[in-house]
Amino acid sequence: MRVFVITGASDGIGAEMARQLAAAHGAQAGLVLAARSADKLWAVAGQCEKLGSPCHVAAIDVSDEAQCRALIAQALAAFGRIDVLVNNAGMSAHALLADVQPQDLHWYQTLMAINLWGSVWCTHAALPHLKASRGQLVAVSSLAGLVGVPGRTAYSASKFAMTGFFEALRAELRSSGVSVTIAYPGVVATAIRHRGFNARGQAAGASGLKEDKAMSVQECARLIIEAMNGRRREVVMGAKARLGRFAKLIVPGMVEKAALAALKEEVRPR
Repeated sequence: MRVFVITGASDGIGAEMARQLAAAHGAQAGLVLAARSADKLWAVAGQCEKLGSPCHVAAIDVSDEAQCRALIAQALAAFGRIDVLVNNAGMSAHALLADVQPQDLHWYQTLMAINLWGSVWCTHAALPHLKASRGQLVAVSSLAGLVGVPGRTAYSASKFAMTGFFEALRAELRSSGVSVTIAYPGVVATAIRHRGFNARGQAAGASGLKEDKAMSVQECARLIIEAMNGRRREVVMGAKARLGRFAKLIVPGMVEKAALAALKEEVRPR
């Protein structure tokens, strides 16, 4: 049995990865599903167990170090080993920096705790066990972690930090047998942007991005799992995204213009 620990597994990409892993491996996949909502986690666990995969549910908040370390301890208690840690938990945000009042700026730190530190704490706790199993780390970053996105200064900062952490860690682990795969999704059809922070640090309730061409969550999860199975270094989702990553080195102004065009008219800088 291979044991997969997935954070942010209550819905969206994490939940779909769990379902696809259960469908592909059945009883050969032990799933540790972590997120804040226990009810949603149990619903996903029920779907995976019907496909034959035993599950352990851990209701945790990854912005708390002690809870991240407890997650890894629970995984070991439930299954005795860890083969794959998927750092997927994350929070979105959309706000122009100029619209954030000084008394509200603290939510930038909250976002960093969720998107970066949650991954760091879970990874640090799991690392000795991943070395023992010659396992895998998967980090779900974002295209906003490769190209700065206007209106998403906090989100881009957290995802750039996540990218840098896992790129450096990959080099550190080169001789350990532990692989590191970084995924860079673009706009995926989930509710993450609706729940993300606005300028006041409250749930935005709507997306600031054009979503008419959003990737399905099923396709996104499939691409991550495919890259994970191949122990690939990274997966950048979409031909335009791959082109934009390199175009910013040559024609950065054009890439910035394209990024602005992806914003809805009402949230563009004035």
